[in-house]
Amino acid sequence: MRHDKAVLLIELARRMAASAEGLTLDEMAQETGVGRRTAERMRDAVLMLFPLAEEVSDPPTKRWRIRGGLNGFEQAPTATEMLELTKAAQVLRTAGEPARAAALEGLERKVKAAMRSTTLNRLAPDLEALVRAETIAVQAGPRPTADEAMLAEIRNALLAQSPLGFLYSRPGAEPRRRSVAPCGLMFGRANYLVAADRETAKVQTFRLDRMSGVEAQDGHAPPPADFDLGAFASQSFGIYQDQIEDVALRISPQGADEARGWRWHPTQVLEDQADGSVVVRFRASGMRELAWHLFTWGDQVEILAPDRLKTVMAEELAAARRALDRSRS
Repeated sequence: MRHDKAVLLIELARRMAASAEGLTLDEMAQETGVGRRTAERMRDAVLMLFPLAEEVSDPPTKRWRIRGGLNGFEQAPTATEMLELTKAAQVLRTAGEPARAAALEGLERKVKAAMRSTTLNRLAPDLEALVRAETIAVQAGPRPTADEAMLAEIRNALLAQSPLGFLYSRPGAEPRRRSVAPCGLMFGRANYLVAADRETAKVQTFRLDRMSGVEAQDGHAPPPADFDLGAFASQSFGIYQDQIEDVALRISPQGADEARGWRWHPTQVLEDQADGSVVVRFRASGMRELAWHLFTWGDQVEILAPDRLKTVMAEELAAARRALDRSRS
């Protein structure tokens, strides 16, 4: 068997071992990038090579999985994979997330502890060299923090689908006691709880650094039946959720190449123009966060729509002008 086919076969075995419910033939073909007939031959080879591989009935289709996982030799991580795990922990620690960083660092220790000493010794020099050769650029901005006990309480409520109570403080307003049905967590420039208000059923976001006295409450409070955290998060340009609008931005020819390399939004469509510019279209909320981002493009961006984004941009420019004038006086 050629080496590239052997790699595909081992990768398929890993995916079958990592899936609790197993994979269908179509999923095997999709995940390995081969045709269905090739996936059938690869499945047969895996069944022959791995005695714990089994067929799982899932009418109207069939699935296959490998019970008990793969042994240490087949699962030994590469130096690059271990490097990315180390860097992910460094990113969280640099961003002021010690609890989440510690969880990844604990995982790294467990992975290393499970490796054979010969494999670990062979891996160590390459990993050390890569760690020295790569670092994380520190970016200006707020440092989102989340208390470890608070995160644990929220996650327990999510798993139990129980109500979550907390005191929420907004700038310039009296703190207010809230009781919500937790739907998920979003981590970014600030960390947010996504939850449905138990009185109105409206799904909204709550900044973790503005929450205190967080505790799970008695009762049952599942998320709305049709709620999808990924879909909810993708509605906004950033994290803040408000009215969803059709956005159209024209990027000048000077910035067009860079714009094509940006992931503006999951719904984005890029339209090349005759003069070398590019028009970016997507549907999103969060016009204020989008306006903040557009400042970084200087005079290379023109707002075509919506009008509200133009208004928000003008307001932000006016506020910046007032601050600059005060600093000069």
